[in-house]
Amino acid sequence: MIYHLAKQQAWQAAQQTGRYTGSEADRADGFLHFSTAEQIAESARKHRAGEADLVLLGVEEASLGQTLVWEKSRGGALFPHVYGDVPLDAIRLAAPLPLGADGAHVFPELPGDHEPS
Repeated sequence: MIYHLAKQQAWQAAQQTGRYTGSEADRADGFLHFSTAEQIAESARKHRAGEADLVLLGVEEASLGQTLVWEKSRGGALFPHVYGDVPLDAIRLAAPLPLGADGAHVFPELPGDHEPS
């Protein structure tokens, strides 16, 4: 599984349309930003600190086909990027991502990290 930090409003829109299209920033970049289980907490700290309206989306990689591309990003690490929308039936996890007392996001338990194929 790969993970994405979605705004609550974008997740609600996806439930109505049947497709998750990402944020304005994703669309401006031309792809949806995803992370592995090992990368997602740092991605939240770097890019979504203090945001209380997030939903953690978990997506099965195999369901994305050729729209999923692993590319170098932060520190040369490979990150999963999705070039296109994500069909709702590919999303296996949609969990609210509350803020803890320390202001950091509280993540549910996630399966172990995935090595890119």
